[in-house]
Amino acid sequence: MENGSDSVALSGQPLGRLLAELGGTGDGLDDADAQARLALCGANDLSAARRRPLWLQFLDRLRNPLLVILLLASGFSAMAGDLYSFAIVVVIVLASVGLDFVQELRANTAIEDLRRSVALRARVLRDGRERELPVRELVPGDVVRLTAGDLVPADARLIEARDLFVNQALLTGEPYPVEKHAADLPDPSGTTDPDGATNTLFMGTSVISGTGRAVIVRTGRATLLGGMAHSLAAAAPPTDFENGVRHFGLLILRVTVFLVLFVLLANLLFHQPWLESLMFAVALAVGLTPELLPMVVTVTLARGALRLAERKVIVKRLTALHNLGAMDVLCTDKTGTLTEARIRLVRHVDAQGRDRDDVFHLAWLNSRFESGIRSPLDDAILEHGQPDGTGWRKLDEVPFDFERRRVSVLLEREGQHRLIVKGAPEDVLRLSTHYETQAGEVRPFDAGAKAAVQRLFEQLGEDGFRVLGIASRLVGPDRREARVDDETELVFAGFAVFLDPPKPDAAVDPAQPAAPVARGAVGGGRLAGGGPAVHPPRPALRLRRAASGLFRLSRGDGRRLLGPGRGRQAAVLRPVRQAGD
Repeated sequence: MENGSDSVALSGQPLGRLLAELGGTGDGLDDADAQARLALCGANDLSAARRRPLWLQFLDRLRNPLLVILLLASGFSAMAGDLYSFAIVVVIVLASVGLDFVQELRANTAIEDLRRSVALRARVLRDGRERELPVRELVPGDVVRLTAGDLVPADARLIEARDLFVNQALLTGEPYPVEKHAADLPDPSGTTDPDGATNTLFMGTSVISGTGRAVIVRTGRATLLGGMAHSLAAAAPPTDFENGVRHFGLLILRVTVFLVLFVLLANLLFHQPWLESLMFAVALAVGLTPELLPMVVTVTLARGALRLAERKVIVKRLTALHNLGAMDVLCTDKTGTLTEARIRLVRHVDAQGRDRDDVFHLAWLNSRFESGIRSPLDDAILEHGQPDGTGWRKLDEVPFDFERRRVSVLLEREGQHRLIVKGAPEDVLRLSTHYETQAGEVRPFDAGAKAAVQRLFEQLGEDGFRVLGIASRLVGPDRREARVDDETELVFAGFAVFLDPPKPDAAVDPAQPAAPVARGAVGGGRLAGGGPAVHPPRPALRLRRAASGLFRLSRGDGRRLLGPGRGRQAAVLRPVRQAGD
């Protein structure tokens, strides 16, 4: 069980030989064997790294030029017999460094506790029984069960799979799901990338549909994702505040060294006692150095950290507070941060933009009978209501794929065969030659009507909604199979309109007028008007409040808001888990 991101190469081995090398079986491990392997391989955690000793972390904080000057000057004072000044300076330095060190240590402890409280769990076969264990306790040779919605806990070789589709965009950048099979690869030597390893699951990818059982082959930093994370790992760059303090300290250091040498040289030229000259130079160095500055800075930042802690915010590095306060623009992921990350069907409108139950009925039938990849939009449709589906029977289906961007089901009721299509509005509109009015009348889709529907679609998008196009057509009673060629000459029914609602604390009052937002007037997670202008004047941005309750920026406005500017600060919060757009 050597370390190395070789899971792709292992996919070429026959399953029997791989199990023998791992020392496992398709029924999993027993607890004693698993604990021994855990001690050997370490925790299945990408963040599990050997921490530096606490005393080294403490000494790292003494590399500040200001602290170096103070310690050197106090050392000379001690050698000259002034122990009182030496003790005062050392106490100030240790108090300043200790406060910063304790704050970061407590923050790291809180983060570790939080990480353990939300740790992922996996279904594992141990001692012949299925158990749910924390992902970090998995070891090579463990057998896990996976279903739709699960995150793959480690690199694993499939033992069995049924309609298993996995999203590997985290590794490959391709958004399309990949079908996985348990069979050995026909050409083992030709597998060089994750796309070709169709019998292997990789840590961090997600199961979209189907079920599977797999044996863990690599964990933690030995996984493919762990190798990528290790190669990308880098020390956090110093903040602007740290750079500023360091540059100020270096300036003080240069001035102090110059003046001390100048005073020593001048006194020696005038034949003054060298010991008195040295003491005078040391006193000058101590006088030039702001002894209390490190303490004042640390106490001030610690006070800010305490105020944020009252709002349940963990401050890991005190120096990061300066960057937080200097931000002009805060960019954050919308889904799950400003919104509830739960999509709901809020409207079902016809081609004229009027609510119509027939549109929802067709959308519900499509989602109810489709058997392929089910999306959150399908769940929202099925949760919205329960229309009458009596008598409908499924004959066939053209499943969703990412080229067509739609799914079609062929249904039958009372001898009538109807193909119901649901998908991307642009494609559904392109394939429609007729549309249905509020009264149920079918009319030709002329240029004027299609332009009006296109404007309706664009308006819904600008208001922050997601939209699916719904259409259908009757086919001959002898048609028992659905084909892609049947998705033509459709009758457009309307749009299914969805919304991921904003959280109560992120929503705004739609009744209020739109607020002008100037550069430098955005902060605290909210968009606020007014505020001091800190850059050359630019036209204020009018942010229109969308019907969804969220502000919306055009691409041009986004470039203007985040455009170049002297002294500008911008922060981007990267989501831990991205769901939706």
